[in-house]
Amino acid sequence: MNEQIDNYDMHFFQLVFSLQAGAMQQLGKIASPLTGKVERDLNLAKASIDMLDMLQRKTEGNLTVEEKRLLEHSLYELRLNYVEEVKKGDAEPEKTEEAEKKAETDEKPAEKPSENKKEGDGQAGEK
Repeated sequence: MNEQIDNYDMHFFQLVFSLQAGAMQQLGKIASPLTGKVERDLNLAKASIDMLDMLQRKTEGNLTVEEKRLLEHSLYELRLNYVEEVKKGDAEPEKTEEAEKKAETDEKPAEKPSENKKEGDGQAGEK
């Protein structure tokens, strides 16, 4: 029975961490593990935060000290980050995408004709 309770505790921690990580990704704070890109969706982030809030309300009085602390800290951190992202406005994700495209373009080195052409390959300027 004690092992089953420990498993429930571990599952609770995993659930909270999973929802928190998803919300941080949706807030644009961490990159997507699938695409490797930072993407922001405040509506999904709000839904994840609301789900954790619902979990806190529904489990009130039934959590261990550690579980309660984890949930409170996760919600506090997510709410602060959510407010920060809302204050940034909607223009931020577009700027991020444009900056990423520009960075990719800037990373490609420009070809220099003198470095890429071999002697005697028929290029202008040969004697």
